[in-house]
Amino acid sequence: MPSLQTLRRLLLVAPAVLLAGCNAVLLSPSGDVALQQRDLIIVSTVLMLIIIVPVIALIFIFAWKYRKANTEARYEPDWDHSTLLELLIWAAPLLIIIALGAVTWISTHTLDPYRPLDRLQAGRSVPEGTKPLVVEVVALDWKWLFIYPEQGIATVNELAAPVDRPIHFKITASSVMNSFFIPALAGQIYAMPSMQTQLHAVINKPGEYEGMSANYSGAGFSGMRFKFHGYAPADFDRWVQTAKSEGKQLDRDGYLLLEKPSEREPVRRYATVDAGLYDAVLNRCVEANRMCMKDMMAIDASGGIGGVAGTHNRASIDAATRERLGLDKSKVYVGALCTPTDPTGILPAPTSQPL
Repeated sequence: MPSLQTLRRLLLVAPAVLLAGCNAVLLSPSGDVALQQRDLIIVSTVLMLIIIVPVIALIFIFAWKYRKANTEARYEPDWDHSTLLELLIWAAPLLIIIALGAVTWISTHTLDPYRPLDRLQAGRSVPEGTKPLVVEVVALDWKWLFIYPEQGIATVNELAAPVDRPIHFKITASSVMNSFFIPALAGQIYAMPSMQTQLHAVINKPGEYEGMSANYSGAGFSGMRFKFHGYAPADFDRWVQTAKSEGKQLDRDGYLLLEKPSEREPVRRYATVDAGLYDAVLNRCVEANRMCMKDMMAIDASGGIGGVAGTHNRASIDAATRERLGLDKSKVYVGALCTPTDPTGILPAPTSQPL
C-alpha cells in the first residue's frame, strides 16, 4: 500500500502533468487584436481580484478569530452598525464597477471587429495607403472555405496571410450557424447563413496557428479545424503561386458538391474561383435558376408589385436541387430579375455586397 506521503506527492504532481499539454495561446497570442483582448482579460481579472482576494482572506480570518475556542475574542451581541465599514463595503465595489465600465466602453469601440485597423501593433500605425487582404469565409458542413478575391484562389481547411498586413474577413455560412475562431489572431465571430459578419485583424509573427469552429454545428463539429499560416510577404506570394499551379477550378457546380456535408476533409486548393461565388452563397442563389435574396429584397422595397420588369422570368426547381433541399414537389417561382445588361437574369453579381 502506498504511504500517505506518496499519495500527497502524486496529488501535487497530477495537476502539473494534466496541464503540461495545455497551450495557453490566449495568454500569448501572435496577433495585435488578440493581444489587446488578452490585456483586457488581465485588466478585468486584476480589478475583480481586488475585491475577491480580500473577501476570501477575511472569511478565513474571521472564522479563525471568532472560533468557539478563542475566548479572548470580543463579543458584542448588540453591535449592529459601522459607518466606516459600510463605506468600505460599498465604495470599493462601486469604484471597481466604474473602472470596469470605463475599460469595457473603451475596448468595445476600439476592438469592434467591424472597425478597420488603425495600428499593426503597439507603436506601429498602419502605413497610409495600405490595402487590407480580403478573405471571404464560408462555413460549410463540416469544413471551411476561404476565397481570396484579390488573388483569385480558394482553399478548403487552410488559411494563410502575410505578416503585418491587415486582414479583412467577410464571413458567412452555408446552412447552420458556426463560429470562426483563430485564438492567436482575434476573438471568435459568428458565421450565419444569409448574413455577413466581418472581422479585421493582423498577424504579427510568422508561424502555424490553429483555427476552429467555436459553435456546435452537428456531427462533424469536432473535426471542423484548419491551419492558419502567418507568412512573410515573399512566402505568402509563393503560397499563392503554389495554389495557382496545383489547384483546380472552383465553379458553382463544384461548390454545390463541396457544400454537401462531409467530415475531416483534407486541405484543398483551387487555382480559380467562379466570379461572384461568395456573393451567390451569401444571397443563397448559387444555382442558376434561384433568385438572389438581394433581388427579393429589391422587389419588396418596390412594394412587392408583381409587374416589376423581369419578374416574368419564372422557373421551377430542378430535380437535383429539390433532392438537395429535401423538397417533394416542384414549385414555380421568379428565377431572377432581368436587366438590360443581363436579359436572362443569370449572370453573377460583379461585386459582393454586404446584407
